[in-house]
Amino acid sequence: MPLKRVLFLCTGNSCRSQIAEAIVNHFAADRWTAFSAGTQPAGYVHPLALRVLAEIGVQHQGESKSIEVFRGQSFDQVITLCDDAEENCPVWLGQGRRKHIGFPDPARAQGSPDEVLAVFRQVRDDIRAQILAYLADA
Repeated sequence: MPLKRVLFLCTGNSCRSQIAEAIVNHFAADRWTAFSAGTQPAGYVHPLALRVLAEIGVQHQGESKSIEVFRGQSFDQVITLCDDAEENCPVWLGQGRRKHIGFPDPARAQGSPDEVLAVFRQVRDDIRAQILAYLADA
């Protein structure tokens, strides 16, 4: 049976969507192939996103890319991850079942380095739990 395809969309494609892509490609690679993109790509993957992924044994070589890269492609699932109402959460106009599962943007976390890292870890853990559970039933 061919793998299902999931596209994670966010604004900057530097944190949440990268974390989701990496987690799915690591923990659900037997069923899913994950991709990610943003409406306003930051141009980099946030170093703390890579760090918290490495903490759970996930090595990720992602790159921040535009939603335009995937125009015309079909996906089984398209999941938006923006949480805040002010954020420009992308609208997918292509094929694929759309779902919104929101998470706070860890790049906006404030406080000491340890406090910011704790936010990245919490978002990573929430993405891992909620996204993998959702895709298990999709």
